Amino acid sequence: MPIRHCIVHFIDKKPDGSAAVLHARDSELAESHAMENLLADLNESYNAKQGKAWGFFHDESGAYPFSGWLKEYQDGVRDFTAFSRQAVEHLQKLMEESNLSTGGHVLFAHYQQGMTDYLAIALLHHSEGVAVTDSLDVAPARHLDLGQLHLAARINLSEWKNNQQSKQYISFIKGKNGKKVSDYFRDFIGCQEGVDPPSETRTLLKAFSDFVESEDLAEEQAREKTKTLVDYANTQAKMGEPITLDELSGLIDEDRPRAFYEHIRNKDYGLSPEIPPDKRTLSQFQRFTGRAEGLSISFEAHLLGSKVEYDEGRDMLIIRQLPTQLKDQLKRRKD
Repeated sequence: MPIRHCIVHFIDKKPDGSAAVLHARDSELAESHAMENLLADLNESYNAKQGKAWGFFHDESGAYPFSGWLKEYQDGVRDFTAFSRQAVEHLQKLMEESNLSTGGHVLFAHYQQGMTDYLAIALLHHSEGVAVTDSLDVAPARHLDLGQLHLAARINLSEWKNNQQSKQYISFIKGKNGKKVSDYFRDFIGCQEGVDPPSETRTLLKAFSDFVESEDLAEEQAREKTKTLVDYANTQAKMGEPITLDELSGLIDEDRPRAFYEHIRNKDYGLSPEIPPDKRTLSQFQRFTGRAEGLSISFEAHLLGSKVEYDEGRDMLIIRQLPTQLKDQLKRRKD
């Protein structure tokens, strides 16, 4: 993960309405193993966060100037230090206007992963702990607490530059339970939401369920393909990368690598070629299966409570909206 440029500034602000004081660094950080480890740990913590949003820049304006400064840096008009300084001054101003916000160390890191350039921005905080010194004394110690990462964003610079139609080249951490505490940070980036990861993931899983049903697969095959989808999606989520429909289709059916992709296109589910995975939605996607005395039942967990209802007291399953093929067979038998 080559680090092109990296810098840290400090905004000193308490959540009591007091003025924010900026302590800005005047030069980039030198490359070091410590910096590489910090960025790797930051990415791991960021990728693991639930409830991220994906979107794109507002048009540049006085309210949303960040994208203009970033473009100037990308075009070589200003260097990375000057870009980060102007950006952190803007963040300081927005932080002063938000009584709920607290300061911290603001990290800007431009790095490359594979063939893709990214800009990571994060507000970092410390935790107090203890350490054993070289002289075997116990002493207080401070360390960055990346487990408490609440304000951070990552911009796919390559996609922003090369795909003008994209609406998901920015990801950022959303406030929990609709809290407004993170709104000023989203406005600092100048980002608007472009896709809804839980909804997109649910639509993908619905498309997959329809595909499995249309293929009339044996239970073992259906279970295998379900595991392939979930494993791939979870791997992408862990790396902070989107689900690519074309790649997923090839994994689901190696003999017919375009089959699932064409199914999605022909049925017009409205899915983008790349989908940000939602880990919570994926964790709820599994199959319940049972077989005994000539009876075989299998259905996906997300159908429980809607199309399938379990009455434990009467030892019954109530199934609504039966598959057309099954209904036709039952009708023919009745006739």
